[in-house]
Amino acid sequence: MSSQVRGGTRWKRFAVVMVPSVIATAAVGVGLAQGALAASFSVSGQEFKVSADELVGQDFVQYGSVASGKDLKGKDQAAPVAVSGFSEATISNMCQSVVTPDLPFGLGSVTLELKAGTGKDKVYAKDLYLDVSKLGADAEFKNIDIGVAAGSLKNPGIQPGTQANPYGFSQRAEEAKLSHVQQQAWATTAGTFKLPDLKLSLHKGVKECY
Repeated sequence: MSSQVRGGTRWKRFAVVMVPSVIATAAVGVGLAQGALAASFSVSGQEFKVSADELVGQDFVQYGSVASGKDLKGKDQAAPVAVSGFSEATISNMCQSVVTPDLPFGLGSVTLELKAGTGKDKVYAKDLYLDVSKLGADAEFKNIDIGVAAGSLKNPGIQPGTQANPYGFSQRAEEAKLSHVQQQAWATTAGTFKLPDLKLSLHKGVKECY
């Protein structure tokens, strides 16, 4: 069975929670051993934006959680997130941007922009988990189950260290395909993260991916 989600319908709101997200960080080649490292860490005080032409992911799971850490002034913060997991995923034409505001010496805001997978080779991720607050995309799922108890998710299951209720709502699918992706996120982790054609640049002012 497959299910499609298209923007411009009432499914669009549901898609913000339902569909997986595309996230990349400037930490290239994370190289975490599968299942060996807990995901619990203090998130930074800055969300980042990511856009992509397409993401194709295998063994999709998604559940609710909380990302916690400090804001840019050092105060405690916590934000609800939709955590999406994949055993493997490929991403084409990926862009990530994060804006740091109010820098000293008259610099003001500065944007860090990262691009990868812009040529024939796609970004590849293994054991990928994404903590997302907003997302828009066109999506198609293969063999999807909605309303699964989060604690029963397997391959991948709930990420070690994640603040998630094992009895809470979750969903899973054999495959997920997203196109025209625009998302906002707090964090990502991956066992392997390959970024071909990587380009990283700094821009004075605000120059986000979308």
